[in-house]
Amino acid sequence: MTRPLSELPHTNSPSTPAHETRAGTLHMLCGKIAAGKSTLAAELARKPGTVLIAEDEWLSTLFGDQMRSVADYVRVSEKLRGVMGPHVAMLLRCGVSVVLDFPANTVGLRNWMRGIVEEAGADHVLHYLDLADDVCIARLRVRNRAGTHQFAASDAQFHQINAAFVPPSVDEGFNVVTHQTETL
Repeated sequence: MTRPLSELPHTNSPSTPAHETRAGTLHMLCGKIAAGKSTLAAELARKPGTVLIAEDEWLSTLFGDQMRSVADYVRVSEKLRGVMGPHVAMLLRCGVSVVLDFPANTVGLRNWMRGIVEEAGADHVLHYLDLADDVCIARLRVRNRAGTHQFAASDAQFHQINAAFVPPSVDEGFNVVTHQTETL
């Protein structure tokens, strides 16, 4: 027997009391290229009830053939954020925690992520990987030689992209956890 959609149970339907579904936690990552954001993201995503959404995987699959420059990355990552924001908010409202492996490396990108948190009424943690440029460049070179990452950035691209990097400040109001590790 088929029932109309209006009769099917919904986790977050208007008739469901708010206390029955608690929003998940959004884990955001801030750090320079090769600081270890994706490694930490994979570790965080091992927790029950948590999903990982990785920008590099989506970009390489959807737009890999269109990305030849930093300007191309900026263009296609903006498109991806436009689709992912509402999707991540929906997951959070359903009680799923999300590790958003997108760079929270500028005030503007963190504001986009703040909008997701606010829309979902979710908790959040901003993980800040605080490493020196020379450590990140050494890691980047190792990663590039291994050929296991979706994108291989040059030293010049590292400096170009990280010129826009802004560490999180207390004034932004995020729950920040700082990670510092020098190991490769």
